[in-house]
Amino acid sequence: MTAAARPAAAPSADVPPADALPIRRVHLSAAGVSLVIDASGDRMPAIVHWGRELGTLTAQDAATLTEIAGPAITHNTIDVPLRVGILPQLADGWVGTPGISGARADGSAFSPLLTVRDLRVESSVGADGEADAAGSAADEPAAAADGTRTAAAEGFCETGAARVEIDLADESVGIAVRLDVEMLASGLVRVRAALTDTTEAATPGTDAARAPYVLEALTPMLPIPLDATELLDFGGRWTRERTPQRSPLVTGTHLRENRRGRTGPDAAHVLHAGTAGFGFRHGEIWAVHTAFSGDHRHLAERSSRGVQLLGGGELLLPGEGRLEPGGAYETPWLYGAHASDGLDGIARRFHTHLRSRPQHVDAQRPVTLNVWEAVYFDHDLERLKDLADRAAALGVERFVLDDGWFGSRRDDTSGLGDWVVSDEVWPDGLTPLIEHVTGLGMQFGLWFEPEMVNEDSDVARAHPEWIMAPSPDRLPEESRSQQVLNLAIPEAFEHVHSQMRAILAENDIAYIKWDHNRDLIEAATRATGAAATHAQTLALYRLLDALKEEFPDLEIESCSSGGARVDLGVLERTDRVWVSDCIDPLERQLMNRWTAQLIPLELMGTHIASGASHTTGCLHSLSFRAASALFGHLGIEWDLAHASAQEMDELRAWIALYKAQRELLLTGEYVRADRGEDSLWVYGVVSPERDRALYELAAVGRADVAPIGSVRLPGLDPARRYRVRPLVVGEAPAGLYWPAWAREGASTATDRIHPGISADPLVEAVELPGSLLVEAGVAAPIMYPESAVLLEVTAV
Repeated sequence: MTAAARPAAAPSADVPPADALPIRRVHLSAAGVSLVIDASGDRMPAIVHWGRELGTLTAQDAATLTEIAGPAITHNTIDVPLRVGILPQLADGWVGTPGISGARADGSAFSPLLTVRDLRVESSVGADGEADAAGSAADEPAAAADGTRTAAAEGFCETGAARVEIDLADESVGIAVRLDVEMLASGLVRVRAALTDTTEAATPGTDAARAPYVLEALTPMLPIPLDATELLDFGGRWTRERTPQRSPLVTGTHLRENRRGRTGPDAAHVLHAGTAGFGFRHGEIWAVHTAFSGDHRHLAERSSRGVQLLGGGELLLPGEGRLEPGGAYETPWLYGAHASDGLDGIARRFHTHLRSRPQHVDAQRPVTLNVWEAVYFDHDLERLKDLADRAAALGVERFVLDDGWFGSRRDDTSGLGDWVVSDEVWPDGLTPLIEHVTGLGMQFGLWFEPEMVNEDSDVARAHPEWIMAPSPDRLPEESRSQQVLNLAIPEAFEHVHSQMRAILAENDIAYIKWDHNRDLIEAATRATGAAATHAQTLALYRLLDALKEEFPDLEIESCSSGGARVDLGVLERTDRVWVSDCIDPLERQLMNRWTAQLIPLELMGTHIASGASHTTGCLHSLSFRAASALFGHLGIEWDLAHASAQEMDELRAWIALYKAQRELLLTGEYVRADRGEDSLWVYGVVSPERDRALYELAAVGRADVAPIGSVRLPGLDPARRYRVRPLVVGEAPAGLYWPAWAREGASTATDRIHPGISADPLVEAVELPGSLLVEAGVAAPIMYPESAVLLEVTAV
């Protein structure tokens, strides 16, 4: 196996032991978060504080912190204070989940004792997360101009956002590890590890000095205090991704393993541990996310010794971690987030980080029409041109042609893997449609499913050995009539790459919807039967990277049976995710609410559905469908030829509102209100300057009490005054009854005219102090279930 990045440095005889290193403790801090690393002694480096910012520390402070963080020695335990490192070791007395699980093929080297050989602080971290070299701890460090404080004689370094690189080794078993621990400007912490087999290849004709090393798991861990007593992560299924689930954090291991070969609709997403009853706006929380798009794991562990950890990494299938002499394996990044102000604080750290990347999308996200639910596989040029005309008249800015344009793909049973335009359906190629779309001022997008193959396809008939399978004579069970193409085989990779490159080079295509419609079951190289999910995931990344390099303006959406591949690994290479194949607005209220726990709204595809939901059969008003799609990257998934003139007018109004609010929606801070009554969800976006905000009040069920009471508007500046305006787009939702503050000339008599109908026009605005809006709130309107209204807030 080869690593995805540089391997750990091999140990050197002239590298000093840890106690001789100029830097043995490091204090990193950014955005209100501190992380203190202790690498003293001959033991695995440990994080002795991760949480609220500690302020300026001295070298003695850091040393004392290490001492007071160590537990007492109790009866029937090891005779030294338990030290749980970033990769917890059995050799240090840890009997929980090990940071390194593996051994040589003969069973030896199952319990390495890794010690520090070098430590480097990279004090200048670029926007892309790559650090500029600042020298080794083995060299005498100089004073830094960027605020880094280093006391060489006392072995202490204090700095802001920076990366710490630590080399460790156990020469007796031939293993070296490099740890990267990074504090980002957002206050996020991220950790990764690379393990190298430092043995040399045997000389031909002689016996190898050691058996190959077989790594089973490499799992970085972050410590959390015993104050965290409650867990929140996610389950779900196709069309209901990211369903929250809570549980107590008890002694033992809470383990979430994903073996789907993709992130999965039931992925943990973000694993949170927090103080009891934490909510959107309150509670101290620690959280982790494994940034990987294949098999992966998250875990929370509580030891009877009073230690609690959060961790995660790639889940390696049998044999995937086998290292040849000199070979290396590197984990994906494990991201850690801490916040003292609830779940919104955790989300804010992830959003801030993603928005700081140089490749991040801008706020002018084009309104998109995807034609799947309009035409499915029925590709008719005139019908599609008519649909494009209708879309352009509404203000749509991007037109996406979905599945069915290539090879023999007239339904979902054939053609996958043959990425050539169908002569049968498109005798003149895609050019007539593309020119029509771009002539209307819209971008053109196209659907691909590059990792998949139908057995009924030219490529599968020509190269059956490219299909992932456990043996040459047996295929996995089909799913959606398809199998998986092994992109780790160079010829298969080049087949897909060259065909996609040709389509993109020959046509004016601005956008790809990149789908992935099945789990990887028995995903192996067919010729050998060896597990290949790890290699397939890295090949996916290489393909995305290659296309991005060749077509730098191309935008790519990660779609995987809807929202089954939402993670920070794929989002390093793509520009948005499809939240779910279900765009029923009630279901999307839930999924959008929790997808945003990790990613900001501009990366979330949220489309206005047709009246009858494609996946649930439920009927909803246009106002609820549009309001549910507004907070995200807006699009439409609807056969506009079947929309009435009134619906087209209302749809046009919603698109105009989105464009007017787009800058706010896609650059502001996402906020959610805590409410004991969960039938009314209150959420919104507040501008960075806190001078504007847009809130949605969504009735997702029937209230236990009527009227519903007041709603607080989180995120505003308590010291400012604001104008609050009720906002109705198009036809008001049925059953909507605004309270007196929102109506012009409201009176007791008017209140009784007709329940559910407001006889008075809405007020232009009411002016209130921010402290009142944040702490007391305003009376909420009464609505039928599955309705929503908006409040626009502007600073005076």
